[in-house]
Amino acid sequence: MNEQSKITAEHLRRCAIVYVRQSSTTQVEHNRESTARQYELAERAGRLGWRRDQVKVIDEDLGVSGSGLSERIGFAPMTAEVGLGQVGIVLGLEVSRLARNNADWYRLLDLCGLTHTLIGDGDGIYHPGLFNDRLVLGLKGTMSEAELHVLRARLLGGIRNKAARGELHRGSPVGLVQGDADGEVLLHPDESVQAAIHAVFDRFAEFGTTRVAVVPLARPALSAALQQPCRSPLGRPNLHKDPPGPHQPVLCRRLCVWLHPADMLSRCGRSNPKAHQTTRPRAVAGVHA
Repeated sequence: MNEQSKITAEHLRRCAIVYVRQSSTTQVEHNRESTARQYELAERAGRLGWRRDQVKVIDEDLGVSGSGLSERIGFAPMTAEVGLGQVGIVLGLEVSRLARNNADWYRLLDLCGLTHTLIGDGDGIYHPGLFNDRLVLGLKGTMSEAELHVLRARLLGGIRNKAARGELHRGSPVGLVQGDADGEVLLHPDESVQAAIHAVFDRFAEFGTTRVAVVPLARPALSAALQQPCRSPLGRPNLHKDPPGPHQPVLCRRLCVWLHPADMLSRCGRSNPKAHQTTRPRAVAGVHA
């Protein structure tokens, strides 16, 4: 059965959806050719018989992973439209663009099979209601999920190997900068930034709460430090669609000061852990103070 024979008049009466996705903002910025190829699928829908006004391009998930760990605001409405029988075909450059986990993938296949919705990628057109097509799509989805696991294992293996040699470098916490020598970490050259950082820890030692201690972070003295890339203890960047100004630190930047391994190790044992323990009696179930 060729591709065109699977497309019926009923399919053409419905809309065609082109799903566009890249896994990260870095890919969106640098892999522009892949993004352009995905947008070109709208022209393919026209060649298959759909009018231009029937073609919907869903690109809200650009920069969002398809592993299932991140919420995709474009994938959920698309799945709902498929379940309502309003979609004739779903086009993606490849299966991995639609889903990188079997839970989302097989849910989409089940809905497409029930509503007789076609799925198209770079290799052809498939009808999930047909056994052979369902088998091929199932294998592609499994391979897509396995590929993600292999890529992650390969990257983590390289990171661990580099860390074992002592050559792994992550982003410095707020107030510290990388030196010229290999592995050299120095205080921020701006003395006002150093003073503000010391003020943070002094206030924390005095009040015992980060909410009061981070007040100095809002001062202009930390503007240079807060413009550095913010990284979590695991070294993963925290991206914000609308990053606040340098004088409006967010919780991510606050936690960078307290949770970064360099800060934790450098201050371990310098203060008495009992200094901030409260003497207030705790309420216990069944016992009244």
